Amino acid sequence: MSAYKVGEQMLSLSVIAEIIAEGKQLALGEKAKQKIQDCRDYLNNKMEQSDAPIYGINTGFGSLCNHKISNTDLGQLQTNLVLSHACGTGNKVPAEVVKIMLLLKVQSLSYGHSGVQLKTVERLIEMFNKNILPVVFQQGSLGASGDLAPLAHLSLPLLGEGKVVVDGKEVEAKTIMKANDWEAIDLQSKEGLALLNGTQFMGAYGVWSLLKAQKLSYMADMIGAISLEAFDGRNECFDELIHLVRPHKGQIKTAENIRDFLDGSEIQKQEKEHVQDPYSFRCMPQVHGASKGVVSHVKDVFTTEINSVTDNPTIFINDNKVISGGNFHGQPLAMAMDYLAIGLSELGSISERRTYQLISGLRGLPAFLVAEPGLNSGMMIPQYTAASIASQNKQLCTPASVDSIVSSNGQEDHVSMGANAATKLYRVVENTERILAIELLNATQGIAFRNAKSSEFIEGILDIYRDEVEFLSSDRLLHDDIEKSIGFLQGLAVDVELL
Repeated sequence: MSAYKVGEQMLSLSVIAEIIAEGKQLALGEKAKQKIQDCRDYLNNKMEQSDAPIYGINTGFGSLCNHKISNTDLGQLQTNLVLSHACGTGNKVPAEVVKIMLLLKVQSLSYGHSGVQLKTVERLIEMFNKNILPVVFQQGSLGASGDLAPLAHLSLPLLGEGKVVVDGKEVEAKTIMKANDWEAIDLQSKEGLALLNGTQFMGAYGVWSLLKAQKLSYMADMIGAISLEAFDGRNECFDELIHLVRPHKGQIKTAENIRDFLDGSEIQKQEKEHVQDPYSFRCMPQVHGASKGVVSHVKDVFTTEINSVTDNPTIFINDNKVISGGNFHGQPLAMAMDYLAIGLSELGSISERRTYQLISGLRGLPAFLVAEPGLNSGMMIPQYTAASIASQNKQLCTPASVDSIVSSNGQEDHVSMGANAATKLYRVVENTERILAIELLNATQGIAFRNAKSSEFIEGILDIYRDEVEFLSSDRLLHDDIEKSIGFLQGLAVDVELL
């Protein structure tokens, strides 16, 4: 398998998905190597020729920016920075998110504007390739001067400090250094700041969430279509004509998906007694479509971000400038992730309403979708669970990006809180998947009471689902069914273009 050459092309979400899913190795392209080396050489020469203060290179950090550091202490300054900023706490960042963090950090450093040593970037790549994942904590970043605390923990193993996860086990970084015959990186001027300034914690959570969101958007259409069949719903509300006169792309795509899912359904050919369906069925194109629009917008934001330089100061060797700015500020990501959380929460909200309709004893379905209601509670309580999760999503959708708090003695007086937006979003993604899994559990139960077949596509989904979750003829431990239903969704491969 050929390695993915970092720095030779724009990084996309689909490429990241491929790298992670296929376990691809990373390597620096030759141009990226040269850019990194040229930038490092430029910075070395500048520090030898000038004694002028340059933020974070020969000065302190944050409100200590006016404290000049002697040239003999520049390396120690960077080491001290990494150690002192590793103040993360709380739950540990999931391994798949840490892996994306490593990839995004390497991508950002590959542009040759950060002043790092080539061997520093190559060590990060080696960690990625060998699946040596630093232990990083979820709490500690304000999402403004970069994701300082999380990225400090990501960088600790370069110094032989901290812990890493290898083959699912936590070990001391020192142990891994010895096993791989690695020496600790002797950080040079600016390097610690380049490693810690940046948006890769927020970025990795956002990328992971977007990859899941695209799949969940498709799953919501598919599961909604199965629920429609179970509810004996009508299909004219998905006619292309009605959507072409309100041509939001996501709305058109959702209607198209559902038409495809229902194509050939015998249930749809049967005469209907009712004239209209509740909004949770009839308005799937409008609601699911709006969420698709959110995903599309946030995808654009993150595609820009993961192909950007976000540390500070930024070095421009061709212009002979070292510029201190604010590319580390996570406001674009914070607002986008808050928006994505809302979009996904709505997929869960409307899904839970369809589940509620299915268990209500309407349209010839037994109450709670079980043959002997009363003796059996059937699908009563899974709806409670879905309702609880849907309400938690609403609570988690309080935006983090409207918050700010002063830090570093007032020097950093406006922050994005993007890290909090990121970890909230992660929970909303997982919650939405669970709600959809509960709807699928109910939809497959309900459709079994119909006396006609659905489409070939839906019948195929039902067949493979029933291999995992059996029909509920009488009460049993439904926690297990819910977990199996979640696992079914996670294991279902979907090759989907959002719009």
